[in-house]
Amino acid sequence: MFTDIGFFYWNIGGIKVVAVKQLDRNHMKGCKEFLVEVARLSVLRHANLVSLVGYCADGDQRLLVYEFMPGGSLEDNLLKSKDDKPKIDWLTRMKIAYGAAQALEYLHDKVNPPVIYRDLKSSNVLLDEQFNSKLSDIGLEKFGESSEKSQMQVMGTYGYSAPEYSRSDTLTTVADVYSFGVVLLELITGRRAIDTTKPADMQNLVAWAQPLFREPKKFPDMADPVLKKQFPERGLNQAVAIAAMCLQDEATARPLMSDVVMALSFLSSAEEDNIPPSLPPSISSKLHCISTKLSIECGGSVREDRQGDFQSDTESNADQSHKGSDL
Repeated sequence: MFTDIGFFYWNIGGIKVVAVKQLDRNHMKGCKEFLVEVARLSVLRHANLVSLVGYCADGDQRLLVYEFMPGGSLEDNLLKSKDDKPKIDWLTRMKIAYGAAQALEYLHDKVNPPVIYRDLKSSNVLLDEQFNSKLSDIGLEKFGESSEKSQMQVMGTYGYSAPEYSRSDTLTTVADVYSFGVVLLELITGRRAIDTTKPADMQNLVAWAQPLFREPKKFPDMADPVLKKQFPERGLNQAVAIAAMCLQDEATARPLMSDVVMALSFLSSAEEDNIPPSLPPSISSKLHCISTKLSIECGGSVREDRQGDFQSDTESNADQSHKGSDL
């Protein structure tokens, strides 16, 4: 619906760089309707959302003016090979995920009525010079008569869209949770959601990862090779577990973004010794259901360990560091 038309120097008592988007004329709205929706958009204020700083509704021009993010997109920094780009370490990746999760939590739980982001992907996660993340493109298409259950035009991107979103034009906020799981998996693995340059069985990131979710002892092998094993293993295990929960095919099995934010708050700021031995109870209960399902699929049974997390008997011979308590 919107087209990036460049970065401009805007003089407001000084020089400021802004990003400008132009409304597609095929989706042109009347001036009054446009202004009403801009008013709705302008109330969205959060540290992890790119701020709307102005607009234009002159004649047939419909422009939105946003703050400029000098670090570029997560896609540019993580997924595009550039020798001049600094490698993103593990803690920074979790910090980026935590920021994006906080933005979604705000849209889902703090805004009334809730706002469904609808098209979360790595190119829409923008970074500043310190790798703080903000979600961009909170465009006018995010608003409708009902933001909790939307039946508007499908706006998702292949590889990121939840299964129920891809099958129909009806979705809820948990569709965003699925898309967040894909972005989190990209951060963990350094792989694209869809990569047609890879062998057929590895082109779809989620399809490639699903079998590995059943084998916690293989979680470290999922990590981006660029990291060169420089990550806390317990933290990685928990991050993979969070991604697996977000990527459940059944929408009701996915966690709330508030639960994801709680879990990531530890992973984005803690060293290995300070990472809790298990995920918060609200997350662990979801993990129990998922572990049970996976165990049944694998022909095993599920048992509870001493710290309240779960693993299947098919994994009982794994090293202690890979037990359910590290998830």
